[in-house]
Amino acid sequence: MFEATNLNRRNHQIQWLFKVLFGMMTLILIVPVALILGVLVAKGGPAISMEFLFSMPRNGLTEGGILPALIGTMWLVGVALLASVPVGIAAAIYLSEYAPDNWLTRGINLAIINLAGVPSIVHALFGVGAFVVFAGFGASILAASLTLAVMTLPVVIVATRESLQAVPMAFREACWNMGATRWQTIRIVVLPNSVSGILTGIILEVSRTAGETAPIMFTGAAMFLPFLPQGVLDQTMALSMHLFVISNSIPGMSEEFKYGTALVLISLVLLMNALSISFRVYLRGKKKW
Repeated sequence: MFEATNLNRRNHQIQWLFKVLFGMMTLILIVPVALILGVLVAKGGPAISMEFLFSMPRNGLTEGGILPALIGTMWLVGVALLASVPVGIAAAIYLSEYAPDNWLTRGINLAIINLAGVPSIVHALFGVGAFVVFAGFGASILAASLTLAVMTLPVVIVATRESLQAVPMAFREACWNMGATRWQTIRIVVLPNSVSGILTGIILEVSRTAGETAPIMFTGAAMFLPFLPQGVLDQTMALSMHLFVISNSIPGMSEEFKYGTALVLISLVLLMNALSISFRVYLRGKKKW
């Protein structure tokens, strides 16, 4: 039987210290999230009911439900995904699989990274000029969603590009040696093995899109509309905007109503993320490497 040396004991102690350190760092991240969710459930849970979720707001937004804001948020997230995901994936495929490594490509990559750091209010002003005024969409779901799509496009591009580059080069070379073209290799081999990483970018986009207020405040969100949107050229209410309004502009609003709206918003985001993560786990389980 081997006896532990001083070096073994010291390495074991160092390993234990780092384990404790990383565990504490993880706990520091988890505890605030748990506290926030706990407060929302405790204060907003009593407000949740079928009437709250599926009825129109009444009496100056102080009574009734949040149905228009709930439906409007789904509209905004859905149209933003339809606009940004195909463009983001196509751009990532070009940058990862086709573009040469030169000053232009490096400049494009730098611009994408910088675009991710632009404040949301700047994106809002861009959306007003580009989509509301220049494109003539007016204040509408389409203008707001395209603004959100531009804002979240870097997330999709970066996540997709990293996922594509994680696929081993040997997979591509084996496909090329069989006589496949570059596009056939990408479509049949590279993309199926990188779908889980692409979904990571989409999950991040959904989270940010559903919770943004500034970009939609000037481009398509309304404080109150007594009807549901019928198309992408209509204005709409949104949960993030609705929460901002009832928290700052409506006197006499009950705390229960405010926290209930916040709870629905974060629950909607968590539900969308959970569905995407479940699908991502399923796809990862089918990988052969």
